[in-house]
Amino acid sequence: MRLVKTCLVAVMLVAGTAAVQAQSALQEILSDGVLKVGTTGDWNPMTMRDPATNSYTGYDIDVMNELAKDLGVEVEFVPTDWKTLVNGVVSGKYHITGSASISPARAKAAGYSDSYFSLATVPLVLAENAGKFKDWDDLNKPDVTVAATLGTTQEKQVKQFFPDAKHQIVEAPARDFQEVLAGRADAHITSNVEAYKLVAKYPQMAVVTVSAPKAPTPIAMLMPQADQVWINYVNTWIKLKEERGFFDGLAKKWQLSN
Repeated sequence: MRLVKTCLVAVMLVAGTAAVQAQSALQEILSDGVLKVGTTGDWNPMTMRDPATNSYTGYDIDVMNELAKDLGVEVEFVPTDWKTLVNGVVSGKYHITGSASISPARAKAAGYSDSYFSLATVPLVLAENAGKFKDWDDLNKPDVTVAATLGTTQEKQVKQFFPDAKHQIVEAPARDFQEVLAGRADAHITSNVEAYKLVAKYPQMAVVTVSAPKAPTPIAMLMPQADQVWINYVNTWIKLKEERGFFDGLAKKWQLSN
């Protein structure tokens, strides 16, 4: 009798485990008819939020609208910020995020899709100060303040690239480039993707003509780490879209250099 009970318990445990494993964000999305996407709305040209209409535009937004269309569901953009981006996908607040730099720290808690784009880091300063800063070492000095936004990849890079400089870390919705514009910081760093958009919008800023950008990094979508069904689906979708030129077309539309 004891053996029978033990076997029943084992069968129930296996069945329960299989049921849990069978639950995927993909099934939830298809069942509910909604793809929930975490996005910060503050990274031009990837994701930009219009406060007047609470609507989003950008490269990431086009990607997620296309993914939702191919899934046959609606898309819901869930506001988040950089410091809680990973927590949101881990806790199930959203099924996936827009573009995020691939990093070992994030990969400890969340999964990633395959990468479909890459970027590198460059510094920006006020144009009137461009003559003072010719390369990375010119910024790594005790009398120089370099800004970064809390929770971003650049927050870690600022401390890594400029250990001798002062660090001005601001919290969203504040942005690091605003510290430079306001004169509270001498420089900030960002992706080459965003840098030239900022200079076009704020002509008083300039990209430092460094010998070479730092930290070339692939970007991808953050996803639930254990949900291989959902990850496999998205990776298959990315591969298909790459073959059909979808991402190349978006790069041209948003004037991204890759």
